[in-house]
Amino acid sequence: MIWVRFVAKDQVSYGLLEGQTIRRVKGDPYQGFDTTEETFTLGTTQLLCPCVPTKIIAIGLNYADHARESNLEIPKEPVVFLKAPSALIGPKQDIIYPRNSRKVEYEAELAIVIGKQAKRVSQEKARDFILGYTCANDVSARDWQFRDGGQWTLGKSFDTFAPIGPWINSTIDPSDLAIKSKVNGEVRQDSSTREMIFGVNFLVSFLSQVMTLEPGDVILTGTPPGVGTLRPGDEVTIEIEGLGELTNRVVPDVG
Repeated sequence: MIWVRFVAKDQVSYGLLEGQTIRRVKGDPYQGFDTTEETFTLGTTQLLCPCVPTKIIAIGLNYADHARESNLEIPKEPVVFLKAPSALIGPKQDIIYPRNSRKVEYEAELAIVIGKQAKRVSQEKARDFILGYTCANDVSARDWQFRDGGQWTLGKSFDTFAPIGPWINSTIDPSDLAIKSKVNGEVRQDSSTREMIFGVNFLVSFLSQVMTLEPGDVILTGTPPGVGTLRPGDEVTIEIEGLGELTNRVVPDVG
């Protein structure tokens, strides 16, 4: 199944993507649903972030090729940080470049979406707690992230710094997917999820030993090499094989 969350007729709904058609459902993918006969064309609806997480958990330095690029040792355990849910935006929503930052960067990431409450689950059973996978951009203000000994949560949590979407694929195998980022159409990152140091099932199990993962929660699984800067006026696209494209424009903060 491919899940979308969308606006049509001034109503926010979940739906199932069938080619270029969205079939609206009553309910949601977490508590249960019934399909309806109501359909919409994909291009005529507004897609939202496909999930509403209580928390966004992110993993640093989780690609072997990224570690090699940075001349860093392979971590023995996942490097974990959080992004504020208030940073969340969906496809085609604008990334706001903060007035109080001078170095904002993109990071293409595979996102895990949790499907049901997970607490102290084993690696062997982790897949049972995953709804599916989607694209994410871990936008980061580096001058904030590394100030005063390290302020990762601040540098990662500016409003609009967590674009996620366009949909959730619940059947795809995440172990070997092409992952790219493009800025203004130019490929900046080009790798595969097979380069991940800690795999999907390991991460869900590892994190659930500490914090209860709730339905809709998101785990960002790290980024491959090629991270670089963004500027107002840029258009950044995250593309993952089988998961579509997540495109957002960068605009200056005028608020």
